[in-house]
Amino acid sequence: MKSTLILISFLTLVCGTPHPRDLLTHERRDGAPDGYTHKGPAPADHTLNLRLALTHTDIGGLQDALYDTSTPGSANYGHHLSKDDVAKYVAPTPESTAAVTSWLSEHGLSATALSPAGDWIGIETTVAQANSLFDADFSKFVHTSGQETVRTLSYSIPASLKSHLDLVHPTVTFPAIELANVPLASIPLSLSARIELSSDTAPSSCNNYITPTCLQQLYGIPSTPAAQDGNQLYVTGLIEQYANRADLGSFLTRFRPDMSPNTTFAFQSLDGGKDLQNISQAGLEADLDIQYTIGVATGVPVTFLSVGNNSQDNTGGMLDLANNLLSQQTVPQVLTTSYGLNEDTISMALAQKLCNAYAQLGARGTSVLFSSGDGGVAGSQPQKCKRFVPTFPATCPFVTAVGGTKLVSPTEVASNLSAGGFSNYFGTPSYQVAAKKVYLGKLGKSLKGRYNASGRGYPDVSAIAEAVQVVSEGVEGPVRGTSCSSPIFASIISLLNDGLLAANKSSLGFLNPLLYSQAGVATLTDITSGNNPGCGTKGFSAVAGWDPVTGLGSPIYSKMAAALGL
Repeated sequence: MKSTLILISFLTLVCGTPHPRDLLTHERRDGAPDGYTHKGPAPADHTLNLRLALTHTDIGGLQDALYDTSTPGSANYGHHLSKDDVAKYVAPTPESTAAVTSWLSEHGLSATALSPAGDWIGIETTVAQANSLFDADFSKFVHTSGQETVRTLSYSIPASLKSHLDLVHPTVTFPAIELANVPLASIPLSLSARIELSSDTAPSSCNNYITPTCLQQLYGIPSTPAAQDGNQLYVTGLIEQYANRADLGSFLTRFRPDMSPNTTFAFQSLDGGKDLQNISQAGLEADLDIQYTIGVATGVPVTFLSVGNNSQDNTGGMLDLANNLLSQQTVPQVLTTSYGLNEDTISMALAQKLCNAYAQLGARGTSVLFSSGDGGVAGSQPQKCKRFVPTFPATCPFVTAVGGTKLVSPTEVASNLSAGGFSNYFGTPSYQVAAKKVYLGKLGKSLKGRYNASGRGYPDVSAIAEAVQVVSEGVEGPVRGTSCSSPIFASIISLLNDGLLAANKSSLGFLNPLLYSQAGVATLTDITSGNNPGCGTKGFSAVAGWDPVTGLGSPIYSKMAAALGL
């Protein structure tokens, strides 16, 4: 299944009346991405809505606090930070705020706060003014799809604002028009496409397709309803994907007859997100995500957060969604998202800023999970790439990236669609150093030059991603993709949180330091066969230990619960 995730990026700000000697090039690209054609200068009076990211007071301190509260054995393990605690780390300094707002005032511009900590502000300007301020050349570019956009290939900022301003966007990052297997990771199979299974660990129906019952038996997931009202599992809905309640009722009747078919989800709207319930408007991705959270995390309150087209964040709503959650006094214990994009689609500065937003959520106690993508090592460019193409936000070190497996008698193997590899933007996080070193030692010189050996490896874990049965637009059928994997793994975490909260313990929050610990690794089934081809290669191979195909492996609920003292 394909879908469109419109992604734009960022720009960086300037100070004072610009003169060439005062400006330093801040971001540039050699040319427009494939598929775009330059069509001349943009109209001088064209309006630009720009978002300015002010420098955080102490982002390193926030990351240290995140690890301190998320690492087993730490005295502060499980002591999640409050909204105000986090704001102290990420709010800009008074000096940064004054420098930027003073500069805006000098040029007749005023800003609107866009984030609770004040680290994001927005301005409205024209192409003529932006070209002058940033020594830029905003132009019209047209994609082969027909979509027109206004971007510049470079821009500059005054040296005096270098320490106060991280970025402004959109400028050098272009919309991602068509990301074949990355933004929406569930791909419909024909109804005749069945995976032949003969397994002692899964019910006979799993010979044809995966259902919640299959997952309960495969991973030992309990069907006993969760009981804690304060336990919240949020499902992200982007790109006009609508979860349908009638489809959910049919799914529960068919595959969870022990649950009431009237079981439903709460709804929240952001940026004009809608709750359309006409059966013809049901989204396969949204139906999948809702059915495999409600249908697996029995009794856990689930909220579908629909992000509409009114977003001006130029990341398809992901930045608005993160800032919206951070603005609330309480955050959900688990957030699962089945969307992403090629890492190089957005600038490194914007990716880092969004990744830091996920670090803030993690510090406040949210387990942030993303599907790893469906392009293997190729992202959305299986026929064009020479170097492997990482998938973001799965490459962010502060999220848990979930890869994909399939069931082949009698065990799981890697699904060949499971995106995985190494980031070109983010270095190896401390929790992953040892596991990654072992894998690279096994890999040796194989695939040398096709990946960044110093980058953060992904995925972290995996779950079933093939032959997963859903009901969408009233029709039952199997789908495949890591869009299946993320809500499945998220559901297991939500059930564990229910047990923790019932025992008056903290929810899990940021998962990775626990998962990569010796105790965490012991709760997972290591996947040791399969690979993720792309870019004209077989990709990486699943091996004993962590690998960039299935991560550390798939979950075993009973072992996870025991490790947590439940």
